[in-house]
Amino acid sequence: METLWFVLVAWLLTMYVLLDGFDLGVGTIHFCAARNESERRLLLNSVGPFWDGNEVWLLAAGGTLVLAFPSLYASGFSGLYLGLMVVLWLLILRGAAIGLRNHFVNALWRSFWDVVFSGASLLLTLLFGVALGNVVRGVPLDAAGNFFVPLWGDFRLGAQPGILDWYTILVGLAALAALAQHGSLWVALKTEGSIQERARRTAAAAWYGTLGMSLVITGATFRVQPHVPERLVQQPWGFVFPALALAGLLWILLLRQRGMDGWAFLASGVFLAGMLGSAAFGLYPYLLPSNSQAGLGLTVYNAAAEPYALRVALWWWIPGMILVATYTGWVYRRMAGKAKPEEEAY
Repeated sequence: METLWFVLVAWLLTMYVLLDGFDLGVGTIHFCAARNESERRLLLNSVGPFWDGNEVWLLAAGGTLVLAFPSLYASGFSGLYLGLMVVLWLLILRGAAIGLRNHFVNALWRSFWDVVFSGASLLLTLLFGVALGNVVRGVPLDAAGNFFVPLWGDFRLGAQPGILDWYTILVGLAALAALAQHGSLWVALKTEGSIQERARRTAAAAWYGTLGMSLVITGATFRVQPHVPERLVQQPWGFVFPALALAGLLWILLLRQRGMDGWAFLASGVFLAGMLGSAAFGLYPYLLPSNSQAGLGLTVYNAAAEPYALRVALWWWIPGMILVATYTGWVYRRMAGKAKPEEEAY
């Protein structure tokens, strides 16, 4: 039962990255793809019907984490408190920027919120990658499962690292490249004309950055977290996840060159799912390993709720997620097609 909940949490986080990842990417490339007021409005209209629904998956993942692994939630949110508060404020600012931008017909007002939207999206993407890097690297857990990590230290690995060090920053930059590509492919899918061509060029540049950073963080991860290569050696079937990521990356290149924007966007989703699946598989059974003592950490077994609670929770979780998935599918089907530039579109 504990392993099942681990898979469910990993699936929810993957769905969040696939869905909210493209509108984070759109914010990241906001000023690269759009050159005037009409084009910036078009970019916002392309994500307008989806972005708040996409964030439901983050809430669902957080709620499931509390439900299934309360010890991890308590330990992680206290130890990484400062970083998580920064993430929360960036989420608020990003939502406010989308909602408030068109409240006044004023160039300065709209430009201000455009900068907030783009800056918050870029920093969120970077910090989400940094957060994943902290989980993979491990944190200085004690025997009781408590820890504290400052925002930064000397940027080197050690027994008392900061949230930011050379490894977590590399993972953050890899996330930035991957979601910039994901967002660019979404813009290419939802637009036409010059903005579509710029999005395609941005996606092409981001592809090379994603390829390079993926190779770098793979090598760095094997050095920083030896449990990952050990797990792959013990369970070779896990190579299906990095193979999936590699296939998705190659499909993006092929499909993008043929102008098949929709399929290229789906291939980007395959790449992201493969990379996140590789991280989850490599860490299992750890949820949060210790970087100070081998074998110490929060696992799916010592951080899980009681078996009875997990069984009962599953009966509530299933219908709730069916509703979320049904609503998400309906919205994407209802809002299919090219985005419209009209002011009332969003």
